[in-house]
Amino acid sequence: MDQSSVILTVSSHLAGFLEVAGTTTFAKDALAARADRRGLGERGYFEGQAQLQREPENPVDPQAVAVLVDGEKVGCLPSYAAKDLALPAGASELVRYQLHVLRDKKLLDKAYVWLANGDPEWQFTAQNPPALTSRERINSSHAEKSSMVREALQGGGERAQRFKLGMVDGVHYLELVEPIKQFKREGRLEEALVLCYKAIEAAEGNAGGREPAPWYTEQAAIVHRELGQKTEEIAVLKRWLAHCPRLSAPAAASVNASQSSRRSGGRRVGQGTSPKTLRGNPTGEQVQPPASQGRIRIGEQEELDPAAAGVLH
Repeated sequence: MDQSSVILTVSSHLAGFLEVAGTTTFAKDALAARADRRGLGERGYFEGQAQLQREPENPVDPQAVAVLVDGEKVGCLPSYAAKDLALPAGASELVRYQLHVLRDKKLLDKAYVWLANGDPEWQFTAQNPPALTSRERINSSHAEKSSMVREALQGGGERAQRFKLGMVDGVHYLELVEPIKQFKREGRLEEALVLCYKAIEAAEGNAGGREPAPWYTEQAAIVHRELGQKTEEIAVLKRWLAHCPRLSAPAAASVNASQSSRRSGGRRVGQGTSPKTLRGNPTGEQVQPPASQGRIRIGEQEELDPAAAGVLH
């Protein structure tokens, strides 16, 4: 195939730049070696050309698109982007590529490619690198949520009114995700509970007739479990169920009927929905659990994706 005739097109829902996948897994050694060869320092940056190459023989994903720099595979496109990219098998295309590295206890990195026409308009630069350490990611996530809230409130109109319904003590419940997680990491469980219940109250006010954002309820239940407060653990889960229009009546009855099992050491409260269904939908759309469900498993003490807390109405 004449590769010069290939025209790279990007679906409208894809951003002009995409983060390269696989940089911390199969491509990490290649990137570490490249950083050494390029002499990238403690906070290093490289920008140049990369080649996109379809991999029809990839055993994991025959639609995969590899990212090559100087002929060496340094990652791949996210699967959702690879499927939508108009790049035939056997063809390749040159794109702009950037690599950010941080030499901490181990090499941390993020890489991006530019798929749109024209000069790259990178979100991150050498002077404004992406968050690479855990602390940087936490701070970045919190800053993004706060910025979104302030922008919505200042924009006025219906969106601002919706955000106001999610405020408590001058803070939107989305802004309480990282403080809650930080208190839990530090073992300050009582303080984490205070924030959980503030967020629960705000999420209930913001629910608009649908189920409240569930992450805060799950965190409160986990903390109650760690403190040995079984009654409070059950109560906060029942509180969430009571605010779910399609779950409240049957689920509450199911929870009450299961108390003898719970007291005898069982790890389930009620019948129907696992805590994972409390996560919400990170796309921002509420998903109502089926009316036939109502179980809540409360024995799983796992961290949930913070994006699940951001179910806005």
